[in-house]
Formats: sequence, structure tokens, C-alpha cells
Amino acid sequence: MKFLNLIAVTVSALVVATVATAGSITVVSWGGAYTKSQVEAYHKPWAKKTGNTVVSEDYSGGLAEVKAQVESGNVTWDVVDVELSDALQGCDEGILEVIDPSTLPAAPDGTPATDDFMDGALQECAVGNIVWSTIYAYDKTKFDTAPTTMADFFDVEKFPGKRGMRKLGKAMLEMALMGDGVPASEVYDLLNTPAGVDRAFAKLDTIKDHVVWWEAGAQPPQLLADGEVTMTIVWNGRIFNAIAAEGQPFGLVWDGQVYDLDLFVIPKGSKNKEAALDFIRFSTDTKRLADQASWINYGPVRNSSIPMIGTYHSDSSINMVDHMPTTEAALKNALQNDFMFWADNGEELNERFNAWLAK
Repeated sequence: MKFLNLIAVTVSALVVATVATAGSITVVSWGGAYTKSQVEAYHKPWAKKTGNTVVSEDYSGGLAEVKAQVESGNVTWDVVDVELSDALQGCDEGILEVIDPSTLPAAPDGTPATDDFMDGALQECAVGNIVWSTIYAYDKTKFDTAPTTMADFFDVEKFPGKRGMRKLGKAMLEMALMGDGVPASEVYDLLNTPAGVDRAFAKLDTIKDHVVWWEAGAQPPQLLADGEVTMTIVWNGRIFNAIAAEGQPFGLVWDGQVYDLDLFVIPKGSKNKEAALDFIRFSTDTKRLADQASWINYGPVRNSSIPMIGTYHSDSSINMVDHMPTTEAALKNALQNDFMFWADNGEELNERFNAWLAK
């Protein structure tokens, strides 16, 4: 009996130890095909390696919820996928944890992470994971002649139909200027002037009555599929998924694309900080970033990942590297989002954008 009791006590101790060792983190991202790619390339392998659980939640971007959690002292999110301007702003406001880049894994050839990540991908409070792009897509069945430029998006006479646009000033203002004939290289110089901002809003005025506004990344492909719009601003990975995985008759236009970085951050006061850091280190190593690119056409931010990019996970005839937003053709008239511009001017411009929407 004593022996059986001893076994019972030992088993109970092992169960308690296992529960205490295994943990759970909440990772927040943008949903849809993008989150699916992260679940397959990051969440599942990390959970298998560590015994931890990853709870996946979706959001629509911004820092409002992170700030509210930190200020209330009730932080329930552990890792959040954010845009670069939000990573900088959140770090400046002290609502994000500092992440030491020297702790990130080196490339397979020994190159330190600090030399392997592309410019801007490593920040004081953030570690990059993808290059993504805002472009526009169209329904091929609606036009005899395909649109090819950003100006075509704003031409509702030549290309009739509703337009889908993101309900946010960022990228919409830049695209408005490029749609008005401003070269990508001159956009931010112009947006830094009152006249340039006025010109962007004037261009938006020309299609305002034709716009269906969206807020979540899954919406624009659905708007096209449902026939609610004939063209829409969309994230390149979302439209690729609709074309490659769902067989939708959509085309896309790279001219005037606005490309950006997404990064992982940890809200200040996360109760699972060490596990969150381990998740980020794991998910941004060379192999994991290359693996994610087989699920969605967002470019890895590590140089060592590029040669490892393979084919689309469900169609080996699709070479994913050819569909990344960083090819020569895609970059012909492309604009990198100026994160400093939006960090400095985002609040003011988005207030004006919201006021313009309400008119």
C-alpha cells in the first residue's frame, strides 16, 4: 500500500511538474490566409518543440488594444504582429517590451541575425517576419481590357464598377497621389506639404461615391468574389490565396504598390514574457521564415531564407519566390511605406481622413 501510495504521489508530482512546465501564450495577428501561414510555419512546430500551447487571436491592427491592456495592468496578449510604424510608436510610448537582437538565432552559415535581417526589420522592441504589400486586384471577368496602372484604379469611366478601399489613411493617400500621376519616388516629398495632402484628398474625392470600405484583410477578396466591387485595394498575400487556393478569376496590379514590414512585439507586462521571447526567436529563424513563404507570398525578412523558399504548399507547380513583392517587375514603380512619416503624422492624417469620410 505504501508502495502504491508512493507511485501515486510520484505520478501526481510529475503531472503537476508537466502542467507547471508547459504553458500557453496568446499570439495575435491579422486572420485569414496570413494567420493560417503562421499557424502552420510557427505555431504548430513551436508547440510541438516546447509542449506549450498557442492561442491564436485576430485583430484589425493598431495599438489601441495593446495600450488599453498595458494601462489597465491586465495584459492578456503575449505576442502581437504589428506594422512597422506601430512598432516604433509603441516602443516610444513604453507599452512594448525591449527585445535584444543578439539573442536571435544566427543564419545556417553562422551569419549573426543582426547582419541577416533586412534593413528596418530589427527594432528596439520588435523583430520582423515578413515583407508585405498593399496593391490592387480586379475581377478579370468584368473587363475586356485589363487595368495596368494605379491611375486605372481611379478611372471609373474606363473601368466601371465599385472600388474596395481600406478605411484608413495610410497607403490610401499614397495611392491617391500615384493614381494622380505622382511617381513613387516623389510621393512622400509631396505628402510632407499641405498642398500634397490636399491633392491626395482631392483625388480620393473623385471616387468617393464608388467606394466600399473595408477594415479586415479577409474582406477585399470576398468583396470581389461576391461581385460587390470590380477592383479593390488588397494585401498581396490575401489575393494570392484567393487565386491559388480558391481558383478565383482575379488579376493583380503591382504598379503603385506600397510595401511594408510586419514585426512581432510583446506588450509590456506580458505574464508569459520568456515563452513569448522563445516563440519569436523560433519563428524568425531562417527555416521558419522560409517555411511560412510556402503558404503565402509575403517575403521573408532574412536574407538566408530567400534561397530556401520552395513551392506553394498545395501546388508544386507554383514557385513562390516568383510571387513575392520584391521581384524586379513588382518594384518598378513601388513605394516603401515611410514608417517615420506615419509615426510623426499618422494621428493628424487619420483624423483628417475620418473627418473626410464623415462628410
